[in-house]
Amino acid sequence: MAISCFRLFRAFRTICAPITAFVGFSCLLTFLFILYQPSPGPGIVQRLGWQSWDVITMPVEGQSATSANSSIGSGPGHDSATIPEGDKFDSSSLPLDVWAPLLPHNTGLSEIAVKHCFISPKIAGDLCAPESTSEEDAIKGKWVRVNRNLNLEASQVSGWVNIYYRRTRRQDINLVINIQLLPQKEIPSPSDGWHRAYGSLRGGIPKAPPLFLWYQVGKTAGEMTHLEKSQIITELDLLYGDDVPWYGFERIHPPTMPEKGQVQATWLTYRRGVKPPPRAPPLHFSHSGRFKILQVADLHFSVSQGKCRDTILDPCEASDNITRSLISAVINTEKPDLVIFSGDQLNGQGTSWDPKSVLAKFARAVTDQGIPWAAVFGNHDEDDGLGKEEQIMMMKELPYSLVERGPKDVHGVGNYVLKVLSADSSKTHLLTLYFLDSGSYSKGWFNWFGYFVPTAYDWIRPRPYNPDTGKDFGHSWNNRQNQVIPDLKRLAKPNALMFFHIPLPESYSIADVDPRTRKPLDVGTHGLESPGNAKQSDNFFDKALLKAQESDHVAKGNVPEVKAVGNGHSHVTDNCRRVKGVWLCFSGGGSYSGYGKIGFDRRFRVYEISDYGETIRTYKRTEKGEVIDEMVLAGKGAPPMS
Repeated sequence: MAISCFRLFRAFRTICAPITAFVGFSCLLTFLFILYQPSPGPGIVQRLGWQSWDVITMPVEGQSATSANSSIGSGPGHDSATIPEGDKFDSSSLPLDVWAPLLPHNTGLSEIAVKHCFISPKIAGDLCAPESTSEEDAIKGKWVRVNRNLNLEASQVSGWVNIYYRRTRRQDINLVINIQLLPQKEIPSPSDGWHRAYGSLRGGIPKAPPLFLWYQVGKTAGEMTHLEKSQIITELDLLYGDDVPWYGFERIHPPTMPEKGQVQATWLTYRRGVKPPPRAPPLHFSHSGRFKILQVADLHFSVSQGKCRDTILDPCEASDNITRSLISAVINTEKPDLVIFSGDQLNGQGTSWDPKSVLAKFARAVTDQGIPWAAVFGNHDEDDGLGKEEQIMMMKELPYSLVERGPKDVHGVGNYVLKVLSADSSKTHLLTLYFLDSGSYSKGWFNWFGYFVPTAYDWIRPRPYNPDTGKDFGHSWNNRQNQVIPDLKRLAKPNALMFFHIPLPESYSIADVDPRTRKPLDVGTHGLESPGNAKQSDNFFDKALLKAQESDHVAKGNVPEVKAVGNGHSHVTDNCRRVKGVWLCFSGGGSYSGYGKIGFDRRFRVYEISDYGETIRTYKRTEKGEVIDEMVLAGKGAPPMS
């Protein structure tokens, strides 16, 4: 019995020794080649997270942010994000595992894949995502889905094709520096460093020739110079339609889905490095006391390049592009200090089904010339799915944008105030510009079980206004005591202009009479179309416009602070009518993509403010370059109050 136990112990020892050695050696190899990642040096900050031993590069000295508010990822899929303007930010705080193409990521991509799925990612989630392990996630980064469908314009049975990528901050991983799209039998030449992403970009489309994404990896982040880092691929996105991509992005040829008939092209776009959009400087008068505003009404742009409506232009194709050329010509002539888009930038009605692709182009004629711009929403801007909150976030990330979301306790989105200051060091507030959301459509009796049929236009819903408390539109309502401007001293608020899309019922009321001529103060064309105002009203005209006076001093008279209201909406109406001391003005349609009338030229209203804000003059410039209906609304030469 003793001999048997001894033999059993010796056999167990013989087996245990090699097993122990094998396990120990395996642990050593695992530590050396997987767990152990040497630090590039003591000057680099490291942190632990899902991406193990993630190396974080510190922000470049002087690097600034790209927007005016501080909220990240407010839209679906975190498509929109902003960072405080002027503040230095730590790019290492930006998320790596979320697709957010508007974030100023300077972190490179390490790998790209293409996946075809017959189930929507909204339902399937990451069911069709590329396979990965925790070790690969730690080294190269997690897979991130570009939340845009390459097959969106294909048939219903083609499924979803999405691009995925990995993003990493590690200094020892080779990063993507180039991308090409090639047919099945072609490869890049020379082929050094090139990899083909698995799966065709046209997967699921019958008879479509396969198209593959090739990406080239270069040096590691630790080996790159500052210039080389600025040229790495940092973001991917899609563009629908044959127009300009989002600012900072470039299209990759050929399109993954070519344009054919009613099918719009689909393009893969990419961004190199970080390209923050240029910001508008503070609005100010010239040293001679002048400031000019150009109002652009009712663009009605689509994902396509647009179809001309109601014009004698022949040929007239790609109306969106022709309209942009017209706006550029007017800007070159007028040289405005500010351009205001007064609603219906998007056509809606099923033609602007990807609002982001339309928003990328609508202001391009203005931003290409470096001019600040502002905008309000019209009744068609959110027809095709993307809400105003998301659109505001996107517009804020366009060059020279002055758009703001506005206070959340005021009805609508995009209620904000801009101040125009003096050019000298005092920065005196000389002119106030109000922007309001007049709504889209009101909900009527047909809004059953969430099925909404528009029955009427919406209207402005003010809270009870108490202008001088400053609760409604900020400090602009406050009295401006002892405000000094050249050759003038007054106890009053600055003159103001207000812009919103849908007109008030008072725009069609009886006009004031000029006490000098006894003629109605109504200049311009009207009566060619039905009134465009909402059928209901909360009496905004009396509660806000008339209640907000220029001054509380009785000696100054009963003069409203807002001298003129600029509306859009009615394309073949362009009159200015004074009602109870307030001018209510239409611009008339300025786009070949919106409805019009033969014989009624496309036109744009200009507001020319002079005498440091005291005199307001307006006129319209037509597509033929003519200046019509010039008149003075306030100040020297204006009709006196009756």
